[in-house]
Amino acid sequence: MSETTQATDRAPGLRQDTLGALGVDVPPYDRAAVTASVVHVGVGGFHRAHQAVYLDEVLRRGELEWGICGVGLLPGDADVRDAALAQDGLYVLVAARPDGSEEARVVGSIVDYRFGPGDPERVLEVLTAPTTRIVTLTVTEGGYGVSDVTGRFEPEDELTLADLEGEGAPRSVLGYLTEALRRRRERGLVPFTVVSCDNIRSNGTVARTALTSFARVRDPELADWIEEHVAFPSSMVDRITPVTTAETREAVATAYGVLDRWPVRSESYLQWVLEDHFPAGRPDLAAVGVQLVDDVEPYELMKLHLLNASHQVMSYVGLLAGYTWVHEAARDDAIRALLSAYMRHEAMPTLRPVPGIDLDAYCDQLLERFGSEAVRDTLERQVVDASDRLPKFVLPVLRERLRSGGSAECCALVLAAWSRYLEAGEVRDARSAELLEAVRREADEPGALLRYTPVFGDLGADERLVRSYTRLRAELASRPTLAVVADVAAATLRGEHP
Repeated sequence: MSETTQATDRAPGLRQDTLGALGVDVPPYDRAAVTASVVHVGVGGFHRAHQAVYLDEVLRRGELEWGICGVGLLPGDADVRDAALAQDGLYVLVAARPDGSEEARVVGSIVDYRFGPGDPERVLEVLTAPTTRIVTLTVTEGGYGVSDVTGRFEPEDELTLADLEGEGAPRSVLGYLTEALRRRRERGLVPFTVVSCDNIRSNGTVARTALTSFARVRDPELADWIEEHVAFPSSMVDRITPVTTAETREAVATAYGVLDRWPVRSESYLQWVLEDHFPAGRPDLAAVGVQLVDDVEPYELMKLHLLNASHQVMSYVGLLAGYTWVHEAARDDAIRALLSAYMRHEAMPTLRPVPGIDLDAYCDQLLERFGSEAVRDTLERQVVDASDRLPKFVLPVLRERLRSGGSAECCALVLAAWSRYLEAGEVRDARSAELLEAVRREADEPGALLRYTPVFGDLGADERLVRSYTRLRAELASRPTLAVVADVAAATLRGEHP
């Protein structure tokens, strides 16, 4: 029997009644006295490493009316439901510092969990409860149905389309929120505040566009009421959080003696910048480190254009070069130089001043975070649903650089490397069939991928971009990936560009 298996066999299961036997930091508050005034849709690892941690701190300060009811709306959320119910919503969070040291704690802010596919009415019940004052969302960049190209509500996912066309119980997040707000208006209840925690520019505005547009199809008067009465504050969220694996669970059992079905491992860095607009009330978030501001946009752009886009910059070239882990790619001299060139020469010129932030120091900090082996994040995680990520992270920088006449070679290399990566055919993307068809046409129609308008809009008509993309794509096919990366980085750092 292995040492890991022995540790797992000895570890106590994580539940409310076993907290006293654990050797890690546990919630000191009476969880039975906590009210779930926040409903969160999409209880993945990021939520549990980020927002749930902030609210755990709020509860530790004695504000016991600000617990969380988690909600899952997809059949694939069944595993999360089972773990949450088996463990009374408790889980271990391990935060890894860049030096490799760790801090573990049990987070207790999720005090209820409801599963839409199993019982839609129970989800609507909590959304319409008078105690519910805030609904937060992590439903992925593509979960809102608002086009990056047009800015209009143009949903493509089956659940949203089914809710728009059919009757009966809702199935999509927009369907649930619309029905819950209809019932709240009917009953004279104050509407909840909707907070998107997804990596989208002006995510509050996007959430408003999505929800009011959906509601307008079903009930125009309700849509007008939502427009007038529901608040959609924007937010910027930041904490690198890899996917939980069997290795994560085994490591928690071995290192901390806790048998946890859904632990989370993240980096130690944590940031939440939030527009302070909560008509139905909020906890004292500033007291636990949340930055409450009037304008989130400078912070949003900083994170989207530097951190999120840099993951795209390194991931495709990293995978083509044979790397698996983010820290491996980020420590490679050529890729590190590419990241620095991209951040300082292409992304930073597109940003506004960010109050309280030294952007050069922030870039240095990002390189350190990316290079942390302790986080154990994979490049593969960064490239899932790239057709949703690239338009939100990289393409806004590319468009601005093309408009201004500045360097855009790093961005062009990202697209060329993505195209080469797509050729392997192992793609996790809702648009995979169309993307693969576009890539197959590249041999006879250079730049065919760039003319796929749901992702690129009119960028495929930009002659400068097409020239750079086709040249770099050919170089990636004929030369070692890292040699191409090194050349692009060096030319950009010297200020040279076509």
